[in-house]
Amino acid sequence: MSTKPSTGAVRWLNPDEDRAWRAWRRIMVAVQTGTARDLAAIGLSEADYEVLSTLSERDAHTSTLGEQADKMGWSRSRLSRHATRMEARGLLRRAPDPTDGRGCLLVLTAQGLDALENAAPAHLESVRRHFIDRLAPQDLTALEQIARRLEEPQSGDDPDRDVPTAP
Repeated sequence: MSTKPSTGAVRWLNPDEDRAWRAWRRIMVAVQTGTARDLAAIGLSEADYEVLSTLSERDAHTSTLGEQADKMGWSRSRLSRHATRMEARGLLRRAPDPTDGRGCLLVLTAQGLDALENAAPAHLESVRRHFIDRLAPQDLTALEQIARRLEEPQSGDDPDRDVPTAP
């Protein structure tokens, strides 16, 4: 696999696109830094909270390692290492996946559920302080619309594809 840049024309960002991209990055850093710091103060990482909250919402408080890794945008091996640390702390346990002999299930433990229930109020306050309460209702609506657009499948790898414009 070549790591050389494409020989095609580089589509540089125009000033408006560059400002928007940099603003997006600042938002991500500011919100994640604040909420991660607040979670760390109560003994959990962002990844811990994501795994615990996902498992709490699933039937039988169980998810496959692969489903959870996909949800988090992590590789299975990265999540497996993280799950090992969470398992050592009693937050979850692993069980064989009956549908995949090589896979495993992540199962929320009573201790993990307690940790989540204790952390949730502080985490929600953190999300409000660093994000929700700083935005107007129309900002939240716009963010939902943007998220839906970014979640849509892309039409191939064509960089010249038509990009929808704002109304």
